[in-house]
Amino acid sequence: MNDRFYITTPIYYVNAEPHLGHAYSTVVADVQNRFHRLIGHETFFLTGTDEHGDKIVQAAQKMGLSPKEYTDIISDKFRKTWPLLNIHPDRFIRTTDPQHIKTVQMVLQKVYDQGDIEFREYEGLYCFGCERFLIERELEDGKCPDHKVEPTRLKEKNYFFLMSKYQQWLIDHIKANPEFIGPERYRNEVLSFLKDPLDDLCISRPVSRLTWGVPLPFDENFVTYVWFDALINYLSGLDFPDGENFMKFWPVANHVIAKDILKPHGIYWPIMLHAIGLEPYQALHVHGYWKIKEEKMSKSLGNIVRPGWLVENFGADATRYCLMREMSFGLDASFSYDSFVTRINADLANDLGNLFSRSVTMLHKFRKGVVPVERRLDGPQDELRKEFTALVTRWKELMEKFQAHNGMAELWRVLNLANKVIDQMAPWQLAKEEEKALLLDDVMYCLMEGLRLTAVLIWPVMPKSSEKMLESLGLSPDKELTPQGLSWGRLEGGEEVKKIPPLFPRIGPSKKEAKQAQKPKNAQKEKEKEKKMEKQAENEGKFINIDDFSRVELRVAEIVSAEKHPNADRLLKLTVKAPEERIIVSGIADHFSPDSLVGKKVVIVSNLKPVKLRGVTSQGMLLVAKDKAGLHLLEVSPDTESGAPIS
Repeated sequence: MNDRFYITTPIYYVNAEPHLGHAYSTVVADVQNRFHRLIGHETFFLTGTDEHGDKIVQAAQKMGLSPKEYTDIISDKFRKTWPLLNIHPDRFIRTTDPQHIKTVQMVLQKVYDQGDIEFREYEGLYCFGCERFLIERELEDGKCPDHKVEPTRLKEKNYFFLMSKYQQWLIDHIKANPEFIGPERYRNEVLSFLKDPLDDLCISRPVSRLTWGVPLPFDENFVTYVWFDALINYLSGLDFPDGENFMKFWPVANHVIAKDILKPHGIYWPIMLHAIGLEPYQALHVHGYWKIKEEKMSKSLGNIVRPGWLVENFGADATRYCLMREMSFGLDASFSYDSFVTRINADLANDLGNLFSRSVTMLHKFRKGVVPVERRLDGPQDELRKEFTALVTRWKELMEKFQAHNGMAELWRVLNLANKVIDQMAPWQLAKEEEKALLLDDVMYCLMEGLRLTAVLIWPVMPKSSEKMLESLGLSPDKELTPQGLSWGRLEGGEEVKKIPPLFPRIGPSKKEAKQAQKPKNAQKEKEKEKKMEKQAENEGKFINIDDFSRVELRVAEIVSAEKHPNADRLLKLTVKAPEERIIVSGIADHFSPDSLVGKKVVIVSNLKPVKLRGVTSQGMLLVAKDKAGLHLLEVSPDTESGAPIS
């Protein structure tokens, strides 16, 4: 089964049109699907729409449509959105599909016949936004944490799935399978919830209140509650129970979801599967929210970002790249137009685009556009050869762990090295010295082969750009986008390389940046201001009492990723594990490169009040030492556990 891979997105609820959050989940799934295809796996990629429930009826009524007419319109918008982002799932499922409805009823009947569903009266707090009953401990200040409204107390008779009888099984399964729910914070969140007795799950609604749903096969007076209907799409999408796809792909099922639906996927769904005698999914991968000015995107707040708008402004591949790089998988991220522009201009136009353009131009100038034979000589280019070779293994490990953001960061570290090799070796100088012809050959070969390998590695994230690069290098994408294409040395020499337009044209400044650029800068005033602040700091009391110091919490943290701050040249955005993951913004960009920090065990102040620094919320402070030579990290032994207190 290790040579197969099944990936799903949530099926998106059609009470609203596609937005940035939907796009992120679907791009993540597509990236993983492409990655597994690239390494030789047979894959299946499922997405679709969830179309039953109270909110659908309400949305349809507002538009003067029947629920079916309304769902046809919105579902089609989702279906047509994904090709804009170069996303092509193997199947797009709808919960109104007759085959899905038949599967849901078959599962319900099986669970009912074995005595795991019972009919009883229930009174509780119902959130119409969540379309489920909430319990007191889920509320925040008496309100639903997601919809910020007080739930309504309802009393009615319904059917209940007896989840509580399987609670201990689920706890044991999660503990025995550390990779079952990830990242780790969400695994811990589910286990924390399971410390309290698990309530049975209400799985029906009376037709007196709701008719738009899957009828219960054992009682025509009720329809299925949305989660017991929706979750089964992951089976019906594979033609459960007898379909060939089900037999091939269910054992390697991987679900991608946002953290707001962790409970249904982390608790309800594995118990439902266990109750019908199926092994649970292989892994659940949970990501955070995209926020706009620190607010979660929502239709009611009017801060929705549409996928079509992203593609129109940035292009499909650049949008996909920014989505992967701007969010560390599992953590929240903030969206802004300017941060995407900065990322595209710095990473894509400058680092990759410029490297590709200048390398191809030099090849045409010094070797008539023909790739020379590899010479394997000593020099900085040999270090580049070794780095690219080692990169592939590290990149695979990160991609398999759903860390495309770190996988791309590792690749960009090597791309920056390639740009340095050009500056160090100065091919334009080598070309003037006949005795260095073989060295020039080797430099140009390493650059071309490095670009070929780069094109393969970016394919899961930026498929069109990857294919353009390969075709420019005179290569067939079909032959290179294979497991063999991940090996160094595929270019044999003699390939004719074509010049092409810039891969990633620079995007001009936003109106805000342009306005700021027009303001005269008074360097002297800035220096005086800095000196004044330094003097003030020196004059402040040098002594504190022990009570003050005892309130400072110092902990060991592992830097798991590091990147440039999107809005400030002197700041770095660090993701650290201490033991939970958090973002720390640190003003050390002038002293440390991002790639030099990853993996280091450092000391942080962990109980500082979160503060927003140039649009990114920082949750702590990194400690460094300063002397005449500059800044030095306060590091601890690599064996020290992340989160260990400093005392």
